[in-house]
Amino acid sequence: MGFPIERPRRLRRTPALRRLVAETRLHPSGLVLPMFLREGLEAPSPISSLPGVVHHSRASLRAAAAEAVSLGLGGVMLFAVPATRDAVGSGATDPDGILNIAVAEVRDEVGEDLVVMADLCLDEFTDHGHCGVLRADGDVDNDATLERYADMGAALAQAGVDVVGTSGMMDGQVGVVRMALDAAGAEHVAVLAYAAKYASALYGPFREAVDSQLTGNRHGYQQDPANRRESLREVRLDIDEGADIVMVKPASLYLDVLREVADVVDVPVAAYQVSGEYAMVEAAAARGWIDRERAVLESITSIHRAGADIVLTYWAAEVARWISEGKA
Repeated sequence: MGFPIERPRRLRRTPALRRLVAETRLHPSGLVLPMFLREGLEAPSPISSLPGVVHHSRASLRAAAAEAVSLGLGGVMLFAVPATRDAVGSGATDPDGILNIAVAEVRDEVGEDLVVMADLCLDEFTDHGHCGVLRADGDVDNDATLERYADMGAALAQAGVDVVGTSGMMDGQVGVVRMALDAAGAEHVAVLAYAAKYASALYGPFREAVDSQLTGNRHGYQQDPANRRESLREVRLDIDEGADIVMVKPASLYLDVLREVADVVDVPVAAYQVSGEYAMVEAAAARGWIDRERAVLESITSIHRAGADIVLTYWAAEVARWISEGKA
């Protein structure tokens, strides 16, 4: 009888065998936890569209950062929700602004035991919710925005940041921020370029998380979901301008882009599992439609498998606990 000579099932027979030959392995050091500090809070407050995620108070942010160290996470990405906003996002460059306070206090809490990242963008700080300064016609003024980004980079460096995440998708942003950091004596601060950031429908819960004031949309500066080759151009430009890490955002609907980016660059590659990706799994699991733990682990594994060295995910702390318990 013509029995098969090759039997791939041999290596799937037991959990121990499957662990032995796993091609993609999750580790806490490859995970980054996004966190939100809201100005004026005395205690953490739940974010309704992101079950399990909170707006932190200053005290709870420090505690969460300390926990991230104990879990072995690779880093935290800090966002801040200010009490007041204006047209140019003045709070982003105020040394006493809420994001700079967040960076300084987390740095004080964790020392060098955790990579402290911060979002370098104006959208949380503007009263119109766009990622930059607006012209009279309501469009974002690319080059005027770059000047604000340069000042914001210098302020974050002064606060003690390790990595700035240039997320605004302005042309030339990486180069301008790199020059500003170097001019400020912060040549040690790394730039994580949101190199391929798409105008996605999956950012909805994040808008609640940062109390976005956005009117209109960001299609004029974020990438069109229909385009693939454009991402490689954006990545090349960012690396040429000095990006230390490049990122694809969102992750799950853009695994093809992530794979192509990982295949052509010689810097670390990150991917952001965004709020909508998180919320969809949580909503389906709450209704009993999917196995939550398996879906979470499968989703993050797929992002790593596609080529991400670093995954930003709201499940970072929980997954790190599962790894320590031998569940992943």
